[in-house]
Amino acid sequence: MGDNTKLGGPDLAQGIALSTLADGSMQLGHAHGEAVLLARRGDEVFAIGATCTHYGGPLAEGLLVGDTVRCPWHHACFSLRNGEPLRAPALNPVTCFRVERRDGKVFVGEPLRSATPPALKPDPSLPRAVVIVGGGAAGNAAAETLRREGYTGRITMLSSDTSLPCDRPNLSKNYLAGSAPEAWIPLRDSAFYREHDIDLKLGVEVGAIDTKNRQVELADGSRHGYDALLLATGAEPVRLAVPGADLPHVRVLRSWDDSRALIAKLQDTKRAVVVGAGFIGMEVAASLRAREVEVHVVAPEPVPMEKVLGAELGAFLRRLHEQHGVTFHLGTGVAAIDAGSVSLANGETIAADLVVVGVGVRPRTALAEQAGLAIDRGVRVDATLQTSVPGIYAAGDVARWPDGPSGQPIRVEHWVVAERQGQTAARNLLGRSERFDAVPFFWTEQYDVSIAYVGHAEAWDRIAIDGQIDARDCTLSYLREGRTLAVVTVHRDLASLRAELEMERAAGS
Repeated sequence: MGDNTKLGGPDLAQGIALSTLADGSMQLGHAHGEAVLLARRGDEVFAIGATCTHYGGPLAEGLLVGDTVRCPWHHACFSLRNGEPLRAPALNPVTCFRVERRDGKVFVGEPLRSATPPALKPDPSLPRAVVIVGGGAAGNAAAETLRREGYTGRITMLSSDTSLPCDRPNLSKNYLAGSAPEAWIPLRDSAFYREHDIDLKLGVEVGAIDTKNRQVELADGSRHGYDALLLATGAEPVRLAVPGADLPHVRVLRSWDDSRALIAKLQDTKRAVVVGAGFIGMEVAASLRAREVEVHVVAPEPVPMEKVLGAELGAFLRRLHEQHGVTFHLGTGVAAIDAGSVSLANGETIAADLVVVGVGVRPRTALAEQAGLAIDRGVRVDATLQTSVPGIYAAGDVARWPDGPSGQPIRVEHWVVAERQGQTAARNLLGRSERFDAVPFFWTEQYDVSIAYVGHAEAWDRIAIDGQIDARDCTLSYLREGRTLAVVTVHRDLASLRAELEMERAAGS
């Protein structure tokens, strides 16, 4: 998405004294015209590109964990040894540089060529054909991971979207606001799938899964055989059940096509009503204000996002939006919609050229139900993401898996979680039996405020606040019976990374 790390610090090609690089520390510098991160672990010194390949975050401001570094912005993780992306949301490696030590100094040499992953050795237990149903975060990450792991069998990805797998978080943020170009949105171009022999089929609907014969049947009657199957069908927006909800100016935002249609509609929109004060609703409100559209937000809760973030942070977000001109209508809902207005349950009427509905999503479980998979407010999976039918896995918004710390089943609708589950599921399709134990993470950006959330707290009995919310510099810890379930930070990126690591260690203890 762009390089935000300027060339600064020492010229590492000319060398620096090894004594200035303490064990466990990092040094930002440059070499051969590229920002370089130098890191030391014991007697080993590593040099990699200093810019995260996801959104261009500065890795020198991140966190060293073993022989890896984590990005402060969205918690991508890279190997210091070879630059490989080990955790989503980064998909591409950073450059790895040769390191030399002589005369008490360390020098950064030329970039090293990325190694092509070796093909897996022939093994009759490996699937000859993998089918992935879904072209979102989980499905795309799974397909890429299979190839990165050296799998050479057939991969077919069936997507109901008409667009390439895309950067969905951006659709309600910078892209909708008009500050992100079209080129930023696809995760990969068409050539990538061809070059990696991934048969991506767009705009197709899967009608049924024949688990006995291991075949997927499309709506057009064609069939695709599989030895291993990943369900990554995601979720679909909840629609309003009120008169006028099907009018053409009433929109939802889930796909790239949805976002494009919204942007086109904005050309003749002066006033919009956003229904819902969750993350999508609030991000859409901020993006529409960036385009100088008058915005009214309607939601039944008394405080925006109180159920997720608590009353104090929710109240701060309301004030933030009001400072940018948003009008809230809380404690009520939509009663009816007509061509030029929205009628509320409390009797108010709001003029509107556009209505954007963001009242949540439902997991797309119909296909799993048809196939006889166990369902529990999502597709039930075990710790390895395998469903109740051997050889079929589920990942992303549709999957309900046992949470590591609590052991309770949870389903989380977060982009990074979906990608990381896709990566784990891919390895398990190859027989690895790897547990999915990543700590959930998501972020939201509204105007100039960035909020990061790690963990999972459906209910809490106390929120501990360090810092000042109104100063946009704080950490909120959500606790139940003294145990930290989640941590939210506002403009404290390193604190968010440390909280994630602490939760990982606590879960593994």
